[in-house]
Amino acid sequence: MAATIQAIKGTRDTLPAESHKNQYIERTALDTAAAFGFREMRTPVFEYTELFDRGVGETTDVVQKEMYTFTDKGDRSITLRPEGTAGAVRAFLEHGLFNEPLPQKLCYLTSCYRYEKPQAGRLREFHQFGVECFGAASAAQDAEIISLADSFFAALGLSDYTLEINSIGCPTCRAAYSNALRAYFEDKKDRLCDTCLTRLDRNPMRILDCKVPDCQAIAADAPAMLDYLCDDCRAHFENLKGYLTALGISYEVNPRIVRGLDYYTRTVFEFVSHHPQTQGLVLCGGGRYDGLVEELGGSPMPACGFAVGLERLQMAMDAVGAPFPEAPPCNLALVTAGEAALLKAMALAADLRAEGYSVTVDTVGRSIKAQMKYANKIGAQYTAVIGDNELEAGTVKLKNMETSDETELPLDTFCEGFSDVLMRRLTDAVAGADFGSLTQPDIDRLLGGRG
Repeated sequence: MAATIQAIKGTRDTLPAESHKNQYIERTALDTAAAFGFREMRTPVFEYTELFDRGVGETTDVVQKEMYTFTDKGDRSITLRPEGTAGAVRAFLEHGLFNEPLPQKLCYLTSCYRYEKPQAGRLREFHQFGVECFGAASAAQDAEIISLADSFFAALGLSDYTLEINSIGCPTCRAAYSNALRAYFEDKKDRLCDTCLTRLDRNPMRILDCKVPDCQAIAADAPAMLDYLCDDCRAHFENLKGYLTALGISYEVNPRIVRGLDYYTRTVFEFVSHHPQTQGLVLCGGGRYDGLVEELGGSPMPACGFAVGLERLQMAMDAVGAPFPEAPPCNLALVTAGEAALLKAMALAADLRAEGYSVTVDTVGRSIKAQMKYANKIGAQYTAVIGDNELEAGTVKLKNMETSDETELPLDTFCEGFSDVLMRRLTDAVAGADFGSLTQPDIDRLLGGRG
């Protein structure tokens, strides 16, 4: 027997037992974004490499060490996206969204790819929830997207985290800061890694983001950007603090945050977990990137946003015991005996599925006993056995698998009868304040949706 092929290192499979968690996080992300006026966009998984060279920055670890880049059959350099913002800006420009009412508020759920050492919460293929806002220069917009992230975490039941903020200035004040950094690192360059040596002349701020322990130790005493801010950038940062205070969002100023991508200006921020099991894990990072649209060929356009790593987020939720809803149940298993019964069951299942119910029908040809055992294993809420006798009598018994109670229903109005039975189950749950037993499809039905 040939050896089985396994998943590539740094990737993971999401199996059905876990997929409802992903769906819950993603649904909550989009719902929270919608409440703030953000609309979903989707961009391709690969782009021309130049987009990330220019957008992310040639001196970043992402571009220098981590991108999955290849030459396609047309001899073009192509890269799997390592992050979502550059592609969002490209789409914003290509499709003329700058001609639409501003600010343009966009969000996305996307997969990203970086070649780095796999570890807890950090994979080579990972997924992000991101938001991007184009056309608003005020610190109030920075505060709004921070509030969006904070609201998202609260909706998921997270609380053990700290918001850390910093300002890395604008090109005007950053020039003086770069000179100060260059002077600081110059007499320590014999202890810097080879990558940081190349950064020393081109972009010394990137040294602050190096992951090599020796470089991190040297950078710990480097000058702080906050001491070099121009008046406008300082006012912007102070305004941000005021807006966060007005929103009731606690924060800490961390002058060492620079973020790992070159496009950031002024505001940068991170939400950092301080739960014992995920201490120091960065749940979310973002900030302002007022020069990126122009760098990629557009007119000057203020912009800001953030990204949340969904694998990290789920790990943090698991660590603190944040509640996940149960996976949607199978509402009904139709158990059949004979070809005529199977035909009838398949027709009933089609009608019920059209009304939004989850229904399974045996297509393997198992015995009634085996079908009932299968229904029990998959957690079906109800079963109904259809055989020659039921077809002749025109009635079928609907069995509640939890209580074993049975309800006789006419076959010709089975769908309506089943809907009534399930609705009574839901209203009984509400009357008993058993809200935890309700799934999203249940809530939709109670609110007058399908079914």
